[in-house]
Order: sequence, then C-alpha cells, then structure tokens
Amino acid sequence: MPVPPNRAVILAAGLGSRLRPLTASTPKPLIPVHGVPILYNTLAALADVGVQTATVVVGYRKEAIRRACGSRFGRIDVHYVESPIFDRTGSAYSLWLAREALLAGDALVLEGDVFFETEVLNRLVGWKPGDVAAVSPFDRTMTGSAVTISTRGMVDQVLMDQTVAGPGRGEPLFKTLNLFRFTQGTLRRAVVPALDEVIRSGAITTYVEQVLAALIRAQALRLVAADCGDLKWFEIDSADDLRTAEAIFTPCSAPADAKRRVGHLSSA
Repeated sequence: MPVPPNRAVILAAGLGSRLRPLTASTPKPLIPVHGVPILYNTLAALADVGVQTATVVVGYRKEAIRRACGSRFGRIDVHYVESPIFDRTGSAYSLWLAREALLAGDALVLEGDVFFETEVLNRLVGWKPGDVAAVSPFDRTMTGSAVTISTRGMVDQVLMDQTVAGPGRGEPLFKTLNLFRFTQGTLRRAVVPALDEVIRSGAITTYVEQVLAALIRAQALRLVAADCGDLKWFEIDSADDLRTAEAIFTPCSAPADAKRRVGHLSSA
C-alpha cells in the first residue's frame, strides 16, 4: 500500500465570480453545502486520511477564510500563503506560490471548490504508488478539464474546456476532480520547475491542468488515473453546480470534524 502524504496544498484564492451574488461577501471555499462549507469538508477529509499540515493559498476574502479555519482545524495544522494578484491570475500561479510546501515532501494538491466524500481521498492515497489524479466518467452535468486514459490506466492527455462527451469521440472522456497526489520526486523534478517556467514567462493566467498537460505531452509526468466514478463528489463553480451538489449529498454526508466546526461557530 502507498504511504499517504502527510501534507496538502489547497487552492482557495479565486473570485468565484460565477457564484455571485453568493460570493459577493463570502469566498467560494466557504460556500456551504447543506450547511457545511466546502473548505471545512476538505480539511476534515484530509484529517481523516492522515494529513497533518495543509497550506491554503488565499486571495479573495482571505481574512474570512483565516477566521473560519484558523491555524488548526481538527488534527491539521493550517498555514496560509497569500496571492496579491488573485483577481488576474490562474491556478498555476496559486500553486507556484505554495512551492515551498510542494518541495517539502509528497503532497496532495486540491482545488478549493470540490465537495467530496472522504472515500474519494482514501482511494486517491490508496491507489497505485506514484503520481495519481482522481477522475470520474464525464457526463452531461460536467464541464471543464477532462482526460483520456490509456489501456494501462495512465492519463495520456488533458483537454481543457470540455462540455459533454459528444458522439464520434474515439475514446471515453473522464472528468478531473482536480484532486491529485504527487511524490516529492515528481514535484522537485517536474512540477515545480514547470511552474517556475510558466511564471518566468509571464503566463500568469495559466491553469494547473495546462501545466500537467504539457508535462504529460513531454513525457515528464506519468499520471495514474484513479477512477472515482462510483463515489460522491462535485465541483462547484455556479449556482446550478451548488444545487447539483446538494442533490448528490445528504445533510449528514459531511465528515464529523466539519460538522463539529460548524456547530462550534454557530454556538460561539
């Protein structure tokens, strides 16, 4: 069995403009699903799989996230990295800001707008050794980045801005959950140098998926696909996405640590 990483990086700096007016005063990672903020669910699930340290990249409404999560969430020490130009950069810039955490050891990398059951992380960390991406068969409720998978179970290409898996496609599409596990070797050898190059070139609006796509094309990254299609998860970018997530999850679905923190804040 692979040894689970004990650290994670969570990208939580974005404006969440497609969720307005909900995000007019609340950052997207704190938008609740059945009363549980997305970021609480993420941190509690990370604690359940043994993560000890989380670095959260913040930008929009950063103080709200700091107040909500503090320096410790359950069993996890929480550190923050601030993006000063969150309103005009892509997720690759946010990940580059957290490069010190990436260089410190094996790590999970997560987008801060995905609500998922803890079993998704169990599968991600318990899959084959190496670098792993959580994926799910692409369906008509999904948009965004997608991958195709080789017969050996490896991601062989990353495709941006997908809508539905239309007829005539030669191979099935899988949606990326934007939850990844990387080894320290890959982070040091490939991912962080690629991020450095993107930022040096001035391409600050680049997305993490585009960086990974380039590394895969150059055969500098071998990314295993962990199929999570039988598990509960959803990426929340819009009000329709939020409604879909609340239809997928029940009010009692969130990890206990997340619900305890909500209760603590409610009674404070």
